Amino acid sequence: MIRFFSCTLAVHDLGSALGFYRDVLGFTVWGDGPVSVGPPSQPDVRIVLEPPDADRGASTADRSAIEDLMSKALLNRLVFATDDCDGTFERIEAAGVEVMQEPIDRPGGVRDCAFLDPSGNLLRFIQRTEA
Repeated sequence: MIRFFSCTLAVHDLGSALGFYRDVLGFTVWGDGPVSVGPPSQPDVRIVLEPPDADRGASTADRSAIEDLMSKALLNRLVFATDDCDGTFERIEAAGVEVMQEPIDRPGGVRDCAFLDPSGNLLRFIQRTEA
């Protein structure tokens, strides 16, 4: 059996990212190794937060390319499931987070919305609306 465990997310400022994921999304901050966060409902899932210069093997050109992609919200995209897309949207929007898409219904029985985290990573929240 294969299960998802972790992913790495590039962030500009670790403090801002931690505040966002902890205070706005309500994620748990894990201190067991690299700085990571995860939904309390999935304690085995880790999102490792790292600045673009964390990889010592990356060249200056690589780091510049990463920063460029981050500034255009093209580097990282995370998709989360929610039981209440509209409620999730209202809560995150009220925190002043940049809205990329208000809740809409999509083919296939899903409703979703999207935001940018403080580093420009696209976060999508999906609710299944049909069985």
